[in-house]
Amino acid sequence: MSHSEEKKRFEELENEATFVDHSYTADDIQVLDGLEAVRMRPGMYIGSTSSRGLHHLVWEIVDNGIDEALAGYASQIDVVIEEGNVISVRDNGRGMPVGIHEKTGLSAVETIMTVLHAGGKFGGGAYKVSGGLHGVGASVVNALSEWMEVTIFQGGKEYFIRFENGGHTVAPLRQTGATEETGTLVRFKADPAIFTETTVYDFEQLNTRLRQLAFLNKDIRLTLTDQRCDPPVKHDYKYEGGIIEYVSFLNKGKKVVSEPVIYVEGLQDGIFAEAALQYNDGYQTQIYSFANNIHTHEGGFHEDGFRMALTRVINKYARDNKMIKADESLTQDDVKEGLVAIVSIKHPDPQFEGQTKTKLGNSEVRKIVSGIVGEKVTRFFMENPAAAKTIVEKAMVASKARVAARKARELTRRKSALDGITSLPGKLTDCSSKDAEECEIFIVEGNSAGGSAKQGRDAKTQAVLPLRGKILNVEKARIGRIFENAEIRSMITAFGCGVQDDVDVSKLRYHKIIIMTDADVDGSHIQTLMLTFLYRFMRPVIEGGYVYIAQPPLFKVQKGKKVAYAYKDAEMAPILSEFGDGVKIQRYKGLGEMDAEQLWETTMDPEQRILKKVSINDAMDADSVFSMLMGDDVDPRREFIQENAVYANLDY
Repeated sequence: MSHSEEKKRFEELENEATFVDHSYTADDIQVLDGLEAVRMRPGMYIGSTSSRGLHHLVWEIVDNGIDEALAGYASQIDVVIEEGNVISVRDNGRGMPVGIHEKTGLSAVETIMTVLHAGGKFGGGAYKVSGGLHGVGASVVNALSEWMEVTIFQGGKEYFIRFENGGHTVAPLRQTGATEETGTLVRFKADPAIFTETTVYDFEQLNTRLRQLAFLNKDIRLTLTDQRCDPPVKHDYKYEGGIIEYVSFLNKGKKVVSEPVIYVEGLQDGIFAEAALQYNDGYQTQIYSFANNIHTHEGGFHEDGFRMALTRVINKYARDNKMIKADESLTQDDVKEGLVAIVSIKHPDPQFEGQTKTKLGNSEVRKIVSGIVGEKVTRFFMENPAAAKTIVEKAMVASKARVAARKARELTRRKSALDGITSLPGKLTDCSSKDAEECEIFIVEGNSAGGSAKQGRDAKTQAVLPLRGKILNVEKARIGRIFENAEIRSMITAFGCGVQDDVDVSKLRYHKIIIMTDADVDGSHIQTLMLTFLYRFMRPVIEGGYVYIAQPPLFKVQKGKKVAYAYKDAEMAPILSEFGDGVKIQRYKGLGEMDAEQLWETTMDPEQRILKKVSINDAMDADSVFSMLMGDDVDPRREFIQENAVYANLDY
């Protein structure tokens, strides 16, 4: 059955269900055969059919190899992006079982690939720990693929099976040769009928996750090869130090104040827990927690246990050594300033909750992690008094700054615009509409550009807030100074959604925050400063898709009354070819050189302009990039720019 036929069948079933007087007996229960249900509602299984869902297919297959490695049978996983965006995943584990499955009458491989919830993760004893949440991974990938091939190396023999058109078996598993290797090779091509947005894989997205998996599983080598390039690009990851090296990686380019990285681990009630932590001289906190290699973005009981233990140990050391009074206490906020930490557990039965199913809900884990971290960090402090003293002193300074920051923060709290227009910053030229969905605010560099923007805007829906020069680099400033900064306070007040833990995007006054700067190096720097502030203090606003970057043109080409704008150097050639001789070319050095009409036509008119939406695919990677770009260490910044120069578009 084709995808269109499947969809039509499903719609017919839904239409039948709308009749109130329809019977409801056993005969009315429709069972979608095989993998039909997955193709009808793919979002239920992989989250979405966008780029994120496409990449999720890769992780489902990679996770099977990781499970083999966690069970002690595999040591290497190779991922290849082949020509045509075909994905190949090869592990050197035991190989999928090839015998006939008693209940299905099919080979075990075919059963795993075509039956939902069939695998070694449901109490059969094949895996003590598994990263798979539902055990549906391989069959779901098969269902959403144009074709899939599985090659198994096992018992001196090589086996092969192919599926097409959403998981339909072409022919039963067959032996194709002899081999001395072991493991499984899965190749598949995502179905463009399902993934209509894109079937092109992002190398960096795959690379970031595989590197992360290598950090979290120190005994596994992971490789990623992109054969779409000439010559192919290959990255090879194996970290014998595991999460110790992960913390060092996250602290790259920062000045650390405690050496060495503190590492703790322990096994209790079948649950393995480990943590690594180190402080730098900055003010940001990076605590990342994982359960069975799944990044628990929303935290959970393992992260709670870590935070509680660290706060308890630091307070006890400070009191025992007369660094604070007996009745004083440092808070969790005090002890986390400048902290970079990884908390990872391996649990035989993880329970996930929260909006995105990435919050660990196993309550017994808190006590286990707290006990392990508390005992072993205490021992580290006793054996490394100099490092312990440095950590406590940093927390004490943070405590004093916290009190001052609270006072400064209160200055940023204003009544909303609905309570009184006088609460808004004086430099803001607001729009008349109060419907946030249609309102947008342009954050403009300089008064000159701000003046043109104010004159050229649509007064009903477009607000303008000019900034004077470059805003404060929040990566290098203590929180009290940040909230005292006039430019930052103006933005916080104008946006109206609060900051840090108080952010409420439902109160955001504009659903498009547009950063509009000159198309030069200074403009790019201001954009980075702005994005750093928004990421560190209003991250939900970025995650919600409310932040954009405007694209002003680089050139204006005119011949008589005929005018065209070029936004990139590469756009000039076709324009000049079309216009012919006798053209006048104007190179815009800044937004201030445009009059109000030109700025409206090129950069502000919703019908003509080009906007780039700012998104965060991986918060951890974003953390590291912002810390590196805004930090003091030049070498990592230079290295990043050189590595990413081919992808960079400084002219926007």
